[in-house]
Amino acid sequence: MSHTLKNLLENNKNWSKKISEGDPNFFPTLARQQNPNYLWIGCADSRVPANEIVGLLPGELFVHRNVANMVVHTDMNMLSVLQYAVEALKVEHVILCGHYGCGGVQAALKDDKLGLIDNWIQNIRELANCHKEELDALATLEEKTDRLCELNVMRQAYNLSNTTVVKECWDRGQPLTIHGWIYGLKDGQLKDLDVTYTNATAT
Repeated sequence: MSHTLKNLLENNKNWSKKISEGDPNFFPTLARQQNPNYLWIGCADSRVPANEIVGLLPGELFVHRNVANMVVHTDMNMLSVLQYAVEALKVEHVILCGHYGCGGVQAALKDDKLGLIDNWIQNIRELANCHKEELDALATLEEKTDRLCELNVMRQAYNLSNTTVVKECWDRGQPLTIHGWIYGLKDGQLKDLDVTYTNATAT
């Protein structure tokens, strides 16, 4: 086993010990139940640790992550997580969170050829084409990327509101709100993009 992986296991022991010293019942309680009120759908980027940036402990946030925080209607992985969160865990809020400087979004914008992932980010390329005039008016690649990151969050939140899981949830009268947020890598701040869907606002 490499030295690095040994370090990770040692880090885990230290973390577990610290948590247990602060609350001896933390892990026994956590093992008996999972009762989050939130589902987070975010980017797989390692710089965006979902629990930490919203100050929640394990068990308080159900999480699904993929490249560029996509909601694709044929993605059985994401849909399975969504269905379990909504139907079994009864979460009341789904947070669709992107981040500025997203590599997947920038690759779509630059039309880079990266292999298999090109199929995954094709929807973002199409989104960029729909907003070409707005994006072309921005001066730098960074500005264009960050704006497309925002537009992508808005699009994916909309896609989420149109999944069968969410529509059936609203048809049952079950409370569920979708929120579109974006995270700043440079300052660690979340920004609410004022994209919210509920049963009353869905179209």
